[in-house]
Amino acid sequence: MESNPNKALTETRFSDLKPPLSERVLEALAEAGFEFCTPVQAATIPLLCSYKDVAVDAATGSGKTLAFVVPLVEILRRASSARKPHQIMGMIISPTRELSSQIYHVAQPFISTLPDVKSMLLVGGVVVKADVKKIEEEGANLLIGTPGRLYDIMERMDVLDFRNLEILVLDEADRLLDMGFQKQISYVISRLPKLRRTGLFSATQTEAVEELSKAGLRNPVRIEASSQQLASSKTPLGLHLEYLECESDKKPSQLVDLLIKNKSKKIIIYFMACACVDYWGVVLPHLAVLKSLSLIPLHGKMKQTAWEKALASFTSLSSGILLCTDVAARGLDIPGVDCIVQYDPPQDPNVFVHRVGRTARLGRQGSSIVFLSPKEEAYVEFLRISRVPLQERKWSDDASDVVPEIRSAAKKDRDVMEKGLRAFVSYIHAYKEHHCSYIFRWKELEVGKLAMGYGLLQLPSMSEVKIHSLSTKGFVPVKDIKLEDIKYKQTIVQNLFCFQGKHAAQLAEFLLPLFSGKSREKQRKKNLQAKKEAQQQEPKRQKPNKASDAATTVMRKKTAKQRRATQAIEDEDELARDYRLLKKLKKGSIEESEFAKMTGTEELL
Repeated sequence: MESNPNKALTETRFSDLKPPLSERVLEALAEAGFEFCTPVQAATIPLLCSYKDVAVDAATGSGKTLAFVVPLVEILRRASSARKPHQIMGMIISPTRELSSQIYHVAQPFISTLPDVKSMLLVGGVVVKADVKKIEEEGANLLIGTPGRLYDIMERMDVLDFRNLEILVLDEADRLLDMGFQKQISYVISRLPKLRRTGLFSATQTEAVEELSKAGLRNPVRIEASSQQLASSKTPLGLHLEYLECESDKKPSQLVDLLIKNKSKKIIIYFMACACVDYWGVVLPHLAVLKSLSLIPLHGKMKQTAWEKALASFTSLSSGILLCTDVAARGLDIPGVDCIVQYDPPQDPNVFVHRVGRTARLGRQGSSIVFLSPKEEAYVEFLRISRVPLQERKWSDDASDVVPEIRSAAKKDRDVMEKGLRAFVSYIHAYKEHHCSYIFRWKELEVGKLAMGYGLLQLPSMSEVKIHSLSTKGFVPVKDIKLEDIKYKQTIVQNLFCFQGKHAAQLAEFLLPLFSGKSREKQRKKNLQAKKEAQQQEPKRQKPNKASDAATTVMRKKTAKQRRATQAIEDEDELARDYRLLKKLKKGSIEESEFAKMTGTEELL
């Protein structure tokens, strides 16, 4: 009999498991290309199928999703009671909508082998009333979702019957508790029968997970599965880990050089904050050398539909670049990822392993690179002690300086300039909250070099910079330029509808006159003129006496510092208002002429 060549898998075939799996499930596994089990699958599936509770410590990339989906389907198949439309037989709870959505789609080929079982995905990003209506009309027997949405649905709907529930799965249990879902999970468990099977899956068995295990499991069997990793490392065998020591002002050039030299690969780049993803997602496509590459931004503040389309788009690519936050660090199984780039080290050091675990999955090869400044080099030793050894990567001497090109894009487009400022500020605030503050020392942050690396034209007036005197060395402001004179160029259509599929071009063509950079610029100037007129109409203040002169000066200085921030907030409010009006226009609630009048775009129509 042919043995398994993949070292991440065992010699145990799914067809060899006892009790035996049903023919329909084995066929579904074969169609998906699964023949041999991973260690966690070989250990967990027989126990759950034998009606044992399990508490599983499963490393990233260990194949744990199938470890609970397969036995769940088998348990529901063997359930003797007939399924009624609102009779809940099984439930899978995970911490995020992204992971819940992935579990739901992985499970569908197996759930489809149960003709009388209806599954339902319950996550945020969808109106609760829509979920309630769908369940009322179509019914549901298996619920897959996040604690918050499941809690909401269970409180709203009396029609759901949990008395015959067969199995409950808690995935990423450690993260469920870290994210503060104790109340929701306790409520859900309290509504379920005690005579059920329960599977608790976690990357780490913390004290909180231990307590949850005591509350939700009955004499569980404990399983530790490491996916054939080296004893000296927490990471998979096929993963090559490196670090690149690099000053902040040189990071974008080294990153671009890395991307150019790996054009044919599938790469995920992690940033510290959502604003950073937004900025680099806008500015990198401006660079001539990256024009041919597919760059896809992804973060937790995106709408659910946009998030799903972005993830689906990157998943379908054979080569491309995903720019993301830690929302894509755990649970997501994106096939074919060759390299992980950590442009910003994670705030939580425990996330480091989860980030790099998006590659080298199930015995494949992969690489990872983390950018560190010279002052952050102690992080390498910290990771080594944590059984995550890194090798130093050679500096690329032939990398072209892309900062001038980034600054040029900011000078030509107000959208790039504003997003750069927001990203810079967000990064500093996030850096301040770093868990390893003894390594990532905020007061030693060189904001001058950082600002150059972000391609800023001028340093923003931040209290953190002024009060704490962070180093501005290395920053060279652009001379003879006023930020308020920079106009919008890029259209909002490109930002809002970049993942609308084959109809994107037609949609953009229709909306371009309504949401062009010209329209945004016209509205901005209109606001500035209104402000100016309002200030001129204000009665002249009497000259303050000497006693109040100092206080007045302070107030004037404060107002000057906040001027740009106030303008940015107002611009965002107007953008949100215009977007709401756009949705009304699309629904037919208002006429095109009304829309033009309310957004000040009459001349463009």
